[in-house]
Amino acid sequence: MLKILLPTIMLVPTIWAVPAKHLWSTALSYSLLISLTSLTWLKSSAESGWSFLSPHMATDPLSTPLLALTCWLLPLMILASQNHTASEPSSRQRTYITLLTSLQIFLIMAFGATEMIMFYIMFEATLIPTLVIITRWGNQTERLNAGTYFLFYTLAGSLPLLVALLLLQNSTGTLSLLTLQYAPSLHLSSFADKLWWAGCLLAFLVKMPLYGAHLWLPKAHVEAPIAGSMVLAAVLLKLGGYGMMRMMIMLEPLTKELSYPFIIFALWGVIMTGSICLRQTDLKSLIAYSSVSHMGLVAAGILIQTPWGLTGALILMIAHGLTSSALFCLANTNYERTHSRTMVLARGLQMVLPLMTAWWFIASLANLALPPLPNLMGELMIITSLLHWSWWTIALTGAGTLITAGYSLYMFLMTQRGPLPAHIMSLDPTHSREHLLLALHLLPLILLITKPELIWGWTA
Repeated sequence: MLKILLPTIMLVPTIWAVPAKHLWSTALSYSLLISLTSLTWLKSSAESGWSFLSPHMATDPLSTPLLALTCWLLPLMILASQNHTASEPSSRQRTYITLLTSLQIFLIMAFGATEMIMFYIMFEATLIPTLVIITRWGNQTERLNAGTYFLFYTLAGSLPLLVALLLLQNSTGTLSLLTLQYAPSLHLSSFADKLWWAGCLLAFLVKMPLYGAHLWLPKAHVEAPIAGSMVLAAVLLKLGGYGMMRMMIMLEPLTKELSYPFIIFALWGVIMTGSICLRQTDLKSLIAYSSVSHMGLVAAGILIQTPWGLTGALILMIAHGLTSSALFCLANTNYERTHSRTMVLARGLQMVLPLMTAWWFIASLANLALPPLPNLMGELMIITSLLHWSWWTIALTGAGTLITAGYSLYMFLMTQRGPLPAHIMSLDPTHSREHLLLALHLLPLILLITKPELIWGWTA
């Protein structure tokens, strides 16, 4: 663990010490080196599942893919933000990269934590850098409103979790993930126990976000700068799913009865947010709502608690992280050229930027879950396990996948096809920086087809 965590921490003084002209290249190469080293986590040989153990941190098949995704994302965020912050003084650029790095430090410690309280503290700590990034580097005045929504939704959801964890510590005597799974199961029968169950899951369901508690997400995504959108979509939403998978072990036997309304909300959310996507005018808002719909499937897969459901949820989380981040990068390349997120104003870009269209095509197809890609693997496993749980769910999941295909193709056709509007006169050509950025998003996604057991989690 330390061979990744210490270099990440040391990236902060490096950023402040390096001369301004080498700032971006140094930060990028250093963080890329860290992310390549982090791939060694994927090769775990331990029989127990836990490996790279240290007193407070460890990796197991569930957290390893998420840790690798976290490390992989920092160089990509640095690569994407270079143009966005180019006009600022170097001290602000350094602050910006420092915030992104601190976010990675907190996330590594959250996903690697073996103690639930440490996980909780890091889960909360990720709030601070994200909030600063949204409220300081956002594009419009609404960013303060978006920051407030983000802060209060997350805080209101996660304070009950702290109380729930302290109660759990009181009753079992430990909060270590290594020993909790062997603790005798609690006899949960009273009304207070049901409230405790809800307290344990509420924070994660708001973070995911579950439909109904999702209002902070489109605001935060639309107002955040590109790196904020990328890290929100790719990793911060996954904290919710990961936390749910970890807490589920302790919540037996209540989940069987109490999870019904949440599963219904999640599946209804898949259809509702998909339908909202079909009539969005704002490109970033469309991608943000599509995240809510994918995370609804993940929530449903986790809540029914079958091995297939959990595996499908993990696969979909990783695949969605790469896809959605790539889509935000593409939206940003359009925004940097046309200075508008409205889809009607920037159409027919295939004529001007043909190579970008190829990336748009791959990312849109990944978003609607094209067959060999991991996105389909995750969705199919979740839909199969939901069908086995209750065959009524096929109506909801089927409609959801149909709508997903609809809005993904709508997004692609609106931005790339059709006549070029008359007001678009001169656009910058695409830069190799942008092509590299998108290749680094979509290549791992395509390569995962060949070895999907890396992200299968516990069933691998």
